[in-house]
Amino acid sequence: MWGMVLAAQVGATECLCIELRGQFRTVRQAIRLSRYANGPGAPRSTVADMTARRIPPIAFAHRGARAHAPENTMEAFTLALRLGATGLESDVWRTADGEAVLDHDGIVKTGLRRRSIGEVARRQLPSHIPTLAELYETCGTGFELSLDVKDPKAYDATVAVARSFGPDAISRLWLCDPDWNRLASVRSAYPDVKLVDSTRLKRISEGGERRGAALSGAGIDAINMHFSDWNLGLTTLFHRFGLYTFGWDAQHERMLRELQAMEIDAVYCDDTERMMSVINPATA
Repeated sequence: MWGMVLAAQVGATECLCIELRGQFRTVRQAIRLSRYANGPGAPRSTVADMTARRIPPIAFAHRGARAHAPENTMEAFTLALRLGATGLESDVWRTADGEAVLDHDGIVKTGLRRRSIGEVARRQLPSHIPTLAELYETCGTGFELSLDVKDPKAYDATVAVARSFGPDAISRLWLCDPDWNRLASVRSAYPDVKLVDSTRLKRISEGGERRGAALSGAGIDAINMHFSDWNLGLTTLFHRFGLYTFGWDAQHERMLRELQAMEIDAVYCDDTERMMSVINPATA
């Protein structure tokens, strides 16, 4: 269980102090459910209830099965799917000649220089860096795909490739960006793609309710935070706004089980075998 909840009064501000893994942390405003869930300010969500929307949660293999193979390689991606992952995760960049490619840092060596992927052509990249098209050609489209858009110029190329591989690919594509305003600005251009606000709880200075309302109003589909940021109150809150809730860096069984108990909709893990032993033991 995720711990016990104690109500506290700090000055005029109501807080919920949540004991998580033996330590208390304070979540202000975001989970004032007594005022929020059924009061006059409650959101008009299309979601019928506040429970998880993906059961079991999507199991994203972070950079492929990177605990078992070199990260962000075709070997890692194909192995992750063989081990039962229902989703793959990577970072996407646009090369100088317009190719969408998958790499974490976006920096490559050309001779003695270190250059951004955006400055070089596809043919100049190391052979282990796959294109998005190569991923679909090799692995098919029967999985969820979460891509951190590290280069805003990569949006068009990424969506074009996914669309070219048909409705399964585009409907299962989740594009993640730490700038939710940028996501809002591209919503109308990519109505068939799922958009994800990648953030941390400490960066939501306006509070969870306002962020949830803003994301829902902008047509953004999900919010992705570090596993340690989540609790049941927050997943409940964001579900009420019709948003999926994703938790990344869940590397151990305890973390994965806690996120499941919080009714999270997706998890990210380096060790695919460990992740699947918790999320879907039948496939492990």
